[in-house]
Amino acid sequence: MSRTYNTIGSLKTLKAHLEESNIYEFKSLKEVIDFQSAFAISRQQLISHHKNLIEEEKNILNVELKDLDTAIETQKRQTEQLLTDEIDKLKQLYNVYTNQNPTNLFQKITHNLKLWSYNRKIKNKENKFDSEVKNTISHLVDNYQKKSNRYQYIISNEDEAVRQSVHHSLSELERKKAVIDNLNSFIYGALGEQKVVKTLENLSDDYFLINDFSVSFSPAIYNRQENDYIKSVQIDHILVSPSGIFLIETKNWSEKSLKSLSLRSPVQQIRRASFVLFKLLNNGISNYHLRLDRHHWGDKKISIKNLIVMTNTKPQEEFQFVKVLTLNELLGYINYFKPTFSLNETQRITDFILRINEQKIIATK
Repeated sequence: MSRTYNTIGSLKTLKAHLEESNIYEFKSLKEVIDFQSAFAISRQQLISHHKNLIEEEKNILNVELKDLDTAIETQKRQTEQLLTDEIDKLKQLYNVYTNQNPTNLFQKITHNLKLWSYNRKIKNKENKFDSEVKNTISHLVDNYQKKSNRYQYIISNEDEAVRQSVHHSLSELERKKAVIDNLNSFIYGALGEQKVVKTLENLSDDYFLINDFSVSFSPAIYNRQENDYIKSVQIDHILVSPSGIFLIETKNWSEKSLKSLSLRSPVQQIRRASFVLFKLLNNGISNYHLRLDRHHWGDKKISIKNLIVMTNTKPQEEFQFVKVLTLNELLGYINYFKPTFSLNETQRITDFILRINEQKIIATK
């Protein structure tokens, strides 16, 4: 099995875009695709779940209203009994004082004041009887009224109650779907790159696969032949093999896309990357660091082969210096070339490319 480095670029880009939209729950490309495929089912399940929640709420409210009705009646009776007992006690005391016959003036005054006081208390209790009862049950009545209003609303507007209940969760589900749908190009790209990686992993461990190679240059590298100043390059896959290096750009295009899109952009992209990598790998400084075994004809040159792999339909077009292959043709093409490097040399070339990739920005002067 080939040795693989780095996550595929489209997958990293997809994950970054999802996180920018505060979507973190997807751990793999399969989970994202499964979410898209199951969206309609998930949406219906969410609505059904909230229907059940509203039905459950209605049943709970029905029970709670009966309990509250009982509690209100019980509290009312208890308060009425308590107030009635207090009034009866005051009346008893009033009657006791009424039957007394004071003898002197001071006792008469005191007696009359007591009677007046008890009479005032009795009337005050009687006048406030209903309000006192109402006050002791007010919190229960308020609670009953709120629950009753909600219960009546659900009965009369069950569909609207469900819509309100599910609104936030459904909006979030639809938001995620919209974000992911807008990232379809990255999803298709990641699918294609995954297929290429899985295919290349069937090679032996003499092969080293570097995904998502990207590097920038300051100042730009000048390609005299193309009159092109190259500030940066990015390539989907670099396969370092005993027969040299394969630069691989993956396109997961449908037949319809092939008719509307042009391969000239990826061809130009891969040729620019090839020029830069050849320049970096085949100079005196690189040769010194790489310590490749000398051939009797002189220093070894690291050959670079440029590939565009189409994971769906292969076009009829052909391009100079760039080979267009289907996924099924990929391994056969790679194995066609005879090895020229030892395992140690292949490992050193790989390590050198990885160090370049880690630098991100290379000073060219």
